[in-house]
Amino acid sequence: MSFLNQLKSQANALQNQQGLQRRDLEESIARTEAACRFALDYLGDLARQLNVIQPAAPRFSLDGRTPWPAMKLAEFRVDSRKKLILAREAFEYVAMGWRVVPQVGQPVEGRVRVNFPPDLQRVESRLMMGPVKHERREIRHPEKNTLQAIEFEYITETRGSVHITADHDRGALGFRILNASGFDVLERRFPAVRVAAELMDELAKLVVGQPNRFG
Repeated sequence: MSFLNQLKSQANALQNQQGLQRRDLEESIARTEAACRFALDYLGDLARQLNVIQPAAPRFSLDGRTPWPAMKLAEFRVDSRKKLILAREAFEYVAMGWRVVPQVGQPVEGRVRVNFPPDLQRVESRLMMGPVKHERREIRHPEKNTLQAIEFEYITETRGSVHITADHDRGALGFRILNASGFDVLERRFPAVRVAAELMDELAKLVVGQPNRFG
């Protein structure tokens, strides 16, 4: 075989390989897009129902000792964003967010005081997670001026969310759920083909605080 024919064979093999990769990517994109469209429709319908029901929220506490009043989930909203993949629009993410507010009346002021680094780190991370409106104040000894504690004044209101990120290359969806079980973050990843009614039903149960298999 001449050298030119060898180059032709290499080029043909490379083209075949690229064609297979392109086909695999197209199939992966199609599965991921179908899953995102299903998730968007499901969350949109779920948000409409929960805006009527306004389910009770789990217990919230910044320090684990000072409970917030009984809270509820309200003002559910659904959003999505697109990006370009292979010169066409595709989902970047699908999301649903909601407010966590008192069941009765308006948000009220609360106060917690911490004086140990682990407690301080826990409270600060929970304040930023929502985020929670707050003010930070140092408590010092009146004579020695030594730091005795950190006090946080806050408003009893935060937010929760479901954020679903599309991974078209791998044909998967990444789920990040914020504050569904109090101040916490849950992250899970599923193949796009698994994002169907059964999985989304388990997610909905998680959001409203019912026993579920999502986590």
